[in-house]
Amino acid sequence: MTRIEIIANRSVQDDVVDGLESAIDGFYYTVVPVVHGRGREARMLGTATWPEENFMLIAYIDDGQAEVARAVVAKVKARFPTEGLKLFAVGGASSLGS
Repeated sequence: MTRIEIIANRSVQDDVVDGLESAIDGFYYTVVPVVHGRGREARMLGTATWPEENFMLIAYIDDGQAEVARAVVAKVKARFPTEGLKLFAVGGASSLGS
């Protein structure tokens, strides 16, 4: 299993989720709808000074699907090159419970 975390501007959330659901059968995930922080380019704090916000998507997928997820994110990034969008992946995660 591979754990993926996608942190991105909320403006691309629908594109990311729709792309992953279309590309990966049985794609299950959790979305944290409002994520604040600072990246290399800008602050996303949801304030009057820094009004934008991010979201975070977390999913556990088969190792072979990690490249599919990367391709989906790359396609969205190509469509919206100025929006913050990052994918982080950690392989070898195990599941406890069902």
